[in-house]
Amino acid sequence: MKSMIIFIILKKLKNALTDLLPIVLVIAFFQIVVIRQPLPQMGDVLFGTLLIVVGLSLFIQGLEMGLFPIGEAMAQALAKKGSLFWLLSFAFALGFSTTVAEPALIAVAAKAADIAGQGGLIDPGVESLKQYAFGLRMSVALSVGLAILLGVMRILRGWPIHYLIIGGYGLVMAMTTIAPEEIIGIAYDAGGVTTSTITVPLVAALGVGLASTIRGRSPLVDGFGLIAFASLMPMIFVMGYGLIIFR
Repeated sequence: MKSMIIFIILKKLKNALTDLLPIVLVIAFFQIVVIRQPLPQMGDVLFGTLLIVVGLSLFIQGLEMGLFPIGEAMAQALAKKGSLFWLLSFAFALGFSTTVAEPALIAVAAKAADIAGQGGLIDPGVESLKQYAFGLRMSVALSVGLAILLGVMRILRGWPIHYLIIGGYGLVMAMTTIAPEEIIGIAYDAGGVTTSTITVPLVAALGVGLASTIRGRSPLVDGFGLIAFASLMPMIFVMGYGLIIFR
């Protein structure tokens, strides 16, 4: 039993190291061939790399043991309950809460507020910066909540995903022509930071669990696609937020 546990741990560490290997090779190539200088603080770099390998393996194991089963089980339970209201409420609340807690969004919102304050777009006072960052986070969180709700409706109704995606990006392009220039880049980045470490596992598990429960739906065909909506909707909402704030 003990040897089996050690084998599993070593296998997880090996998989994590394999995933990181391309990054290590790229850095090593440019450091040795192009820059031609040794890495500063080599000991700290190697120790940090070891921590990344261990952390990545633990994170992936946590997803497999915790977030994925929770998302699938709750989606299946709510679908079997037969209440459309509670299912849609769960979808919206899941998208909203995971996005609010997303570390990448918190960091980007704070940086965007600092830059806007330095550029004279908003009052550089501490409270104004906090309000701007908070409003940006809430806009993105609200958009992801509605995006997941829309994705769940698509699974329930069997709507073709390509029509929704093409129409959504058409709206993004149209809003880009009228949105303030200062918010466009932030809006496009917001579509990426929402699909990170917390949001993606739970949302993907929700879609797969729901599609596997509903008769006539395929987990492979219908279970995926929610992440696309979570990336699309923030662009629209953040540009709308910019239209209100900057104009």
